[in-house]
Amino acid sequence: MTSPPAVPVTLAEIARLAGVGRAAVSNWRRRYDTFPPRIGGTDVSPHFSLTDIEKWLRENKKLGKASSREWLWPRFEALGDRDETGLAIAVAGRLLAGEKSDGGWADDARSGPVRAAVELGRREGSSDVLTFLLRRWLDTHVRQITVTPEPLADLMADIALRERESAADEYGQAPVTVLDPACGVGHLLAAAATAVPAALNRPAALLGCDRDPVLTALTDVRLALLPRPGAPAPDAVVAPGDSLRADPLIGTRADMVLCNPPSNERDWGYEDLATDARWAHGMPPRTEPELAWVQHCLARLRPGGSAVLLLPPTVAARKAGRRIRGSLLRTGALRAVVALPPGSAAPHSLSLHLWVLRRPAAGENPPGPGELLLVDAAARFPRSMARENGPEWGELGAFIRSVVFGATGEAKGGTAGGGSDVTEWAAVVPVIDLLDDEVDLTPGRHITTASGTAGPRLADSWTEVGELLDALRTESAHLAAIDLSSGAADQPYATVGELARAGALTLRSGRHPDEAATLEPRHGRIPLLTLSDLLLDGSPGGWAHPDDAVVVEPGDVVVVGVSREFSAWVHEGPPMAVGPQIHALRVDPEVLDRWFLAGSLKASANARHAGTHTSSSSRIDMRRLQVRRLALPEQRRYSEAFRRLAAFERLAERLGFVAKELGRDLGDELAAGRLVYGK
Repeated sequence: MTSPPAVPVTLAEIARLAGVGRAAVSNWRRRYDTFPPRIGGTDVSPHFSLTDIEKWLRENKKLGKASSREWLWPRFEALGDRDETGLAIAVAGRLLAGEKSDGGWADDARSGPVRAAVELGRREGSSDVLTFLLRRWLDTHVRQITVTPEPLADLMADIALRERESAADEYGQAPVTVLDPACGVGHLLAAAATAVPAALNRPAALLGCDRDPVLTALTDVRLALLPRPGAPAPDAVVAPGDSLRADPLIGTRADMVLCNPPSNERDWGYEDLATDARWAHGMPPRTEPELAWVQHCLARLRPGGSAVLLLPPTVAARKAGRRIRGSLLRTGALRAVVALPPGSAAPHSLSLHLWVLRRPAAGENPPGPGELLLVDAAARFPRSMARENGPEWGELGAFIRSVVFGATGEAKGGTAGGGSDVTEWAAVVPVIDLLDDEVDLTPGRHITTASGTAGPRLADSWTEVGELLDALRTESAHLAAIDLSSGAADQPYATVGELARAGALTLRSGRHPDEAATLEPRHGRIPLLTLSDLLLDGSPGGWAHPDDAVVVEPGDVVVVGVSREFSAWVHEGPPMAVGPQIHALRVDPEVLDRWFLAGSLKASANARHAGTHTSSSSRIDMRRLQVRRLALPEQRRYSEAFRRLAAFERLAERLGFVAKELGRDLGDELAAGRLVYGK
């Protein structure tokens, strides 16, 4: 009998399994003659046998605390391309869900990882194992598959439910049917499966469709294994197919439609669908596939049903779509447009829009031209660039819900309720004001700061500017007292590597947590700081469990190990986890002063000396960074100067930010004529 081929693993995967950094694995490979030989890959990215690596780690007592799931994933990844791995996960999911048939995989060489997943699922929980495999698969193919982040999916489901509440309910306690005609891997349907019973105390019937059969297979098993304590899994029908060209769910009607449709597709069926009955608001132009999806979703709604779609911002303003946008407004089908901050979903550089739609209930007269709710959450939560881990969903979601649901008391009677101004960043606009030559529905172009609302904010900004200037003067006075005469030349240096070997400090390099970072805090999790966060605004953008991450404690020195963001500082906040290219140094206070160490490491000469390449994105060899050899009392003298210099830089940075915001607000108010300069 032929033995199955070896499962290859990379140095990075070995590091994750052993719970160490990749540099440690490379060191083992150099130091130990018994380290398993390479079985493939390249000199730069070698591959090793998973079985041989596990045996070596165990024999050398270097087996980390990685979960059994971590050892499972390389076996799936070794199956080949995206589709092979995805289908294997789907087969494992079907078996975990209780199906007896494995689709003919029993005698296939690929059955090994499937059986291993089933065995692990029976020990650790079927849903947890499938969720882990699906997350890893999506992380591996993140550029090929569009995913709606879970917090955004929850928000969309909540809005659709709220919009539907104003409709007369003719269906008693029948299941609420939810459709996603471009379901991907089912994030929106999974969100609805939780939201519907919680809001209406009724079950959900889920309908999904996607052109990619691998994605529909994964959605099907994901919905079958949804954790539903005390309740059965929702009824679900998921079918492969092109919803626009040949809808496999044609004839079905849904109470709710949630959709994140494909964008900017020119070959969406324009020639084939010219006379389609779904185009009640006009034939979508060839360049407007998103408006075809909007009308498809409306056509699949029952009377009184609601839909929420995630769309690119250009759909609200492109000239070619103005006739259809006008019809949606005149008939009252379009209820709200919400501009999200960049980074809310892919593509992360865009401020995507939520469109909220509704089909009139049976017997209800079409409302005709009325009002449209416009919400500019992008202005409420401004960002200079997209954040990898998305916005702060807790605050963002609460703001959007408060406006759309009318929780503030300023928007009444459903989504587009009475009143002209909802908040500073939202407004209910008469449709007649939007039906011009452009029919531009971009929220930011119709929302202006109400008179009188800018005064308190401007006053607060001026107060903070004054406080920052006073603090800067104080720190400047201390720094100006530094003796500018030349110090001693040719002083001896010690490298970080030498200090670590001497026990003066410990060096830990950040890494990806064993479990994927989450966007919201959960029990036991701490903030996670990544290199992407530092490129944005320096604040942690995700959450991780401390057992699965490298944790920085107050007083540790943090060093960013890439040239373009090279920096070092003393961490003074609560514990946080750090990602790759960020390092944590913990000093022995009897030997090293932390502020002296941070200030010394931060020197520009260190980055030039320890850089591994000449490009701005090159890595810094942490162990080559240098610190002057000084006695502890002498270190402490320098420590005070470094501490004050760090405070000076923080104050100057904050002043620059506040001054920029103040200048923008003043300019806006002056341009609008709400402020007067001089007498």
